Amino acid sequence: MTDFSRRVHGLYFDKDYNCARTMLICLCESRGIGLAQQTLDAAIGMHGAGRFRAQCGLVEGTLMALGVCGTAQGLAPKEISALCFAFAGDFTRRFGSLLCRDLRPGGFQPSDPPHACEPLTCAAVAFAAAFLEAKLPRR
Repeated sequence: MTDFSRRVHGLYFDKDYNCARTMLICLCESRGIGLAQQTLDAAIGMHGAGRFRAQCGLVEGTLMALGVCGTAQGLAPKEISALCFAFAGDFTRRFGSLLCRDLRPGGFQPSDPPHACEPLTCAAVAFAAAFLEAKLPRR
């Protein structure tokens, strides 16, 4: 399995990308799939719904990647939706929740270090990449 820590760190600190964009980039890059800027732009507010602490961007970025990667492999929308459902269950079992408010219980405080979710992101991207490999093997 690939260690994504350097890429995650670079996207967080060099680009100041949020968790959803970081997940989407890491997962698609790991599959050799490029992303249009418009797709990355769509994920700008997907870090707990713009810091509202709703669905976690780590989940949202992965769901977007499942759509991109699944479509690239010719899956039907129904099959992609089933993969998203399976991922949500697996993620919840592994990390305890899909919600940013649970995964980041302190919320977003001005005193937080930058990108406080970096360790969680590294674990989540490795988990999601393994899910993709198991459920959507490369052809």
